[in-house]
Amino acid sequence: MSLSQRLQELGRPLVAEQLAHPTVAGIGRGDLDPAEFAKWLEQDYLYLLDYTRMFTRLAWQAPDGHLGTLVDLAHATYREELDLHRGLSEPFGAQFDSAVKSPQCIAYTDFLIDAAADYGRGLAALLPCTWGYAQLGQALAVNPPADPRYRRWVDTYADPGFAALAQRCADMLDEAAPDEAVAEEAFMTAMRHELAFWDAR
Repeated sequence: MSLSQRLQELGRPLVAEQLAHPTVAGIGRGDLDPAEFAKWLEQDYLYLLDYTRMFTRLAWQAPDGHLGTLVDLAHATYREELDLHRGLSEPFGAQFDSAVKSPQCIAYTDFLIDAAADYGRGLAALLPCTWGYAQLGQALAVNPPADPRYRRWVDTYADPGFAALAQRCADMLDEAAPDEAVAEEAFMTAMRHELAFWDAR
């Protein structure tokens, strides 16, 4: 079993906790209070800005074989995933320009930017977002919400292309071969931040 596979096995119980979280369950049913989702979208928008910065910090350290992937991930996050949030903002009334980071957002993004100072640790810390959201999207897509606003969010993370990006992140982690104890600590800390982030408002 590769390092990334072992970490994913350790992370599955926290994915299950996320699926049971009221915010995720409400997205899955399509009946989450739109005002609550708007606030969460604002926080996720702010998070993704720093997630892009994390990719660029890792790209600066990357070996040639990883550089293009990390640049592509930074671009996809900044252009595609943030565009998704902009597209969702109007029907939900999210206000990105005036949004302020919540304590959960600050804690998570500060951790990620710090982790990215070390290449292997940073790769382990970013995996819970890519791999975890692919897991959530695939699970929610089994019985997707009827509301097209929530369905669009589910479809984005259930898309095979997103799962392929998550797998490339896992492959890069395995190829980097960081200290396994350091990688596990970073991965599990990020998984706990992922769970806590569903309460970000």
